[in-house]
Amino acid sequence: MTTTFKKAAGIIILASVFGLTACNSSASTGNSAEATNTPAAEATASPSPAAAEGSAPPATAAAPDTAAGNTSGAVAADSAGQLKELLELARQGKVPGVEYAAHSGMIDEVEAAWGEPDTKESAGKGIYSTYSAKHVVFGSNKGSKIFDVRSSAADLQPLTLKEIEQTLGKPDDTAVNGNDKIYIYQAGKEYQLKFIIPEATGTVDHISVFSEQDSFNNMAG
Repeated sequence: MTTTFKKAAGIIILASVFGLTACNSSASTGNSAEATNTPAAEATASPSPAAAEGSAPPATAAAPDTAAGNTSGAVAADSAGQLKELLELARQGKVPGVEYAAHSGMIDEVEAAWGEPDTKESAGKGIYSTYSAKHVVFGSNKGSKIFDVRSSAADLQPLTLKEIEQTLGKPDDTAVNGNDKIYIYQAGKEYQLKFIIPEATGTVDHISVFSEQDSFNNMAG
């Protein structure tokens, strides 16, 4: 009986030893699997530096900057062309869209073609006739000769002094009339091209093509 008991006890002890060994082996295998699997998951989730640098978003973000630069260049080119045209017309005594010129035009011709002005009043060195619908004002002397042609056309009014100076250079002269600043460019020997810019807006209100010699009344008597 004692011998049998000892054998049974020995078998139980061996079984326990084998069971503990098996558990330790399983635990080691599980830990090894975790150690092996974790870096693999992290490597999959994190892109390589090369992939990050070559990804699409930076290229997409650059596109609007390029487009904006092109648009700005186009606007600047349009303003430059417009200003060069203004100076060229001023050398002929004219403003855009008006055939009647300072020095050579007569206010009687304007009235025959356009009708009576909305207002006609004496101001400064002459009589000023306003045609509101055409955004044009003519200054004429007592002999009816036009010496000043002014335009407040809508496409002139976005122009700034910076744009004007970038294309035409610094003005030959400046003047102040109340809150308006006047920037004067000589357009040949005969004419002046003036840009009138109110302090309140910082953009052109109107332009003037002016013939100073005709601003005086040269009628005899």
